[in-house]
Amino acid sequence: MVPTCPIAFRQIDGTIVRINALSLSLILLAYLFSGQIAFIYVLGIDLIIRLFINKRLSPINQISRLIKVAIRAKTHSTDAGAKRLAAYFALGFSWAIIALHSFGLVYEAKVLSSVFILFASLELIFNFCVGCKIYFIYKRITA
Repeated sequence: MVPTCPIAFRQIDGTIVRINALSLSLILLAYLFSGQIAFIYVLGIDLIIRLFINKRLSPINQISRLIKVAIRAKTHSTDAGAKRLAAYFALGFSWAIIALHSFGLVYEAKVLSSVFILFASLELIFNFCVGCKIYFIYKRITA
């Protein structure tokens, strides 16, 4: 079985995706250093807007577009399906962090946040989608 990502046959701007990963990492770092769960709520709300309402209304996506224009970054197309799957994983991570923090498991929430930062950093720095690898493993197990 060849490693694959969910294919949507629709392209999106991969540069915006990587700037989004930077924003996500900065929000998670703000949570790690401050311990303020409000940062994770902001992230979760943004992901809900991006996934279920309209990604153009997402504050993080809007900021990423402005940054892309400001730094005059080139557009690099990527498949939308893989990045949508990654956004669902990010929303799941956000909910899990909120739940752990709410139950007083702050250390565990911060460990999960650190893993989340690692995944976002892999996307940002190496254009490596952990969600795609998880999807491949899932398909291999269920095949």
